[in-house]
Amino acid sequence: MNFDAYARTAVDLVNAPMGDLAELRALFAGDQGWMGGEVADKDVAVFRRAQRRLRDVFEYGTTGRDGEAVNELNALLETFPVQPRISGHDAADWHMHVTSRGASVSAEYLAGAVWGLSVWLCEYGSARFGICADERCGNVYLDTSSNNCRRFCSERCATRSHVAAHRARKRAATLTPA
Repeated sequence: MNFDAYARTAVDLVNAPMGDLAELRALFAGDQGWMGGEVADKDVAVFRRAQRRLRDVFEYGTTGRDGEAVNELNALLETFPVQPRISGHDAADWHMHVTSRGASVSAEYLAGAVWGLSVWLCEYGSARFGICADERCGNVYLDTSSNNCRRFCSERCATRSHVAAHRARKRAATLTPA
């Protein structure tokens, strides 16, 4: 079972725009593409609430409030319980799913996201939860760097932030009398 992939679904959800059903459908890609066709307007509110609560988990983790991150994840695990099952089409394709067949899209997606993030916390600690240091961004990420030093969600944000800092230093240098 690929717990990292499940944890990344939590990251994808927190970073996703969630204004309406179309934006919710855009969240589902790859193996989860089928979910986009099954979500309904009522699911948007469920995903928005979960999105806020998962963002709280990242904020707790990045500020060293591990106990609060654990409490919130435990509450989310109760709300979206894991009910593992084996799935597949033939003996070469067996794999695990985290919810029973027939579960709602929100139950299936969120059970996996919460489970993956919970396993991630137990495995690596909440210090590996990150919020982008670029003040214009705010996306969350999982720090997979070897020395836990990542500060940005992407190279794009890192470059944008570094270029802005460089330009600010140049402006300050030209305004400072010699």
